[in-house]
Amino acid sequence: MQVYGISGVAQGTTYSIKYYSERELIKQQSIDSIFNVIDQSMSLYKAHSAINTFNKPTVLSMELDAHMLRVVEASFHYNKLTQGYFDITVYPLLQLWGFGPQGFGKLPLDHQIDSVKKLIGIDKIHLNGKVLTKQQSHVSIDLNGIAQGYTVDVVADYLTRSGLQSFLVEVGGEIYAKGLKSDNSAYKIEIQRPPGDQALNYKVMLKDMAITTSGSYEKYRTVNGQHYSHHMDPFKGDPVLNNVLSVTVIARTAMEADALDNYLMYLNPQEALSFVEKLPQVEAYIIYSENNTLKELQSSGFNNYIYNIQS
Repeated sequence: MQVYGISGVAQGTTYSIKYYSERELIKQQSIDSIFNVIDQSMSLYKAHSAINTFNKPTVLSMELDAHMLRVVEASFHYNKLTQGYFDITVYPLLQLWGFGPQGFGKLPLDHQIDSVKKLIGIDKIHLNGKVLTKQQSHVSIDLNGIAQGYTVDVVADYLTRSGLQSFLVEVGGEIYAKGLKSDNSAYKIEIQRPPGDQALNYKVMLKDMAITTSGSYEKYRTVNGQHYSHHMDPFKGDPVLNNVLSVTVIARTAMEADALDNYLMYLNPQEALSFVEKLPQVEAYIIYSENNTLKELQSSGFNNYIYNIQS
């Protein structure tokens, strides 16, 4: 049994795949093809992607391709699960605050926020079979909060269907691990921590599970000394301001972990853990700031995944 590796650039980030096999089974062209198909479906940075077509004011309804359909269906589920905080219709807010492809201009005024808020809410779109319809012409969606996790799962499914029983897929830090390595040990993943955090690093053991991390330090703007995160509050219409620095989630799929780590960034650490404890096979690890000190909390089962601590 040998270990094989594939790496590259996709979806505005890097990816890497490691798998164990008696022979080389996966070609990079096949993996890049998967990324290209998904990007043509859901990338806001591809001018002629399906999502950009739907977001045009002149398009009020559209039949979705298989990838976009699955992600939109999941988005409705997570919107309900998170009481409306996970909301793919926040794209106009992201643009207003400078987190869209157009980049940052200046901070929006209150009346601009109030105007855009009228376009926000899962009730502004409707899915009937494969057809997605929007209530108003300027309603638009952003699937980035879940699409990258979905991509990890699609690649993992492809590797499984190709006959692989042991592999690790990583796209932009979002990971799924299947099976055991050739020495019968689980894959070991080091948890991402906020920049400048000097605390000891956790490593977790993963087998047939996914892990993702979301942080307020990932995409942000600093204006007049104020830190503005890309995590948008769909109810208030502005970036989330709290003391949570990062959330790491372990779940059965990367899409599930991806959606949940975004939502947990909205909550205070205690509320986040209370939410996670009610979910099957989901664990979370949270780093937050309190009185200028970094602190951490973890769900009750998270410790079961910890391998060791390294300095």
